[in-house]
Amino acid sequence: MFTGIIEATATVLNTSSTGLTIERPALFDDIKIGSSISVSGVCLSVVELRSSSMRFDVVEETWKKTKLAELKKGDRVNLERSMKASDRIEGHIVQGHVEGVGTVNSVKRKEKSTEIIFHFSLLSFHSIVPKGSIAIDGVSLTVADVHDQSVTIALIPHTVENTTLGSLKKGDHVNIETDVMVRAARSGYSDSSHAH
Repeated sequence: MFTGIIEATATVLNTSSTGLTIERPALFDDIKIGSSISVSGVCLSVVELRSSSMRFDVVEETWKKTKLAELKKGDRVNLERSMKASDRIEGHIVQGHVEGVGTVNSVKRKEKSTEIIFHFSLLSFHSIVPKGSIAIDGVSLTVADVHDQSVTIALIPHTVENTTLGSLKKGDHVNIETDVMVRAARSGYSDSSHAH
């Protein structure tokens, strides 16, 4: 379980048909084999650990349902270690179970904020509510507006500077996880599409 508060961004060092190797941030000094890490919103387990890198196995279902398959050497990803039971939940409860991929429709950069409009599939869209929470590439965000399968998010400068969302441009893909509380409250919801 995660909070959607990104701890670091890191560089993809290698990709293969079975997994990813990612730069290990210095502050990730307490992780071990088996540790759960949110990689741009996808919960993955560490299977190999070195002082400067960490490797994750990725199953076929996850390749299909997330944007991880698009990653290549040199790309940046958002990282968050799993939360401790004693931690404050600064963002919202994020499971790391990506429901699908959204597309950036537009990016408007303003003096004190950046407004991004995303287009989501109907599958994810039915669990999004105005002023509710959503995780985009693992980042906990508040929904500013919802309209015709489009969702507007306003990013504060800190988020722009400290996550990969600041470099998004029109046409880019993002991993989407809607609020588990909303999903649980909505009738007819099926979690069979989640990527783990």
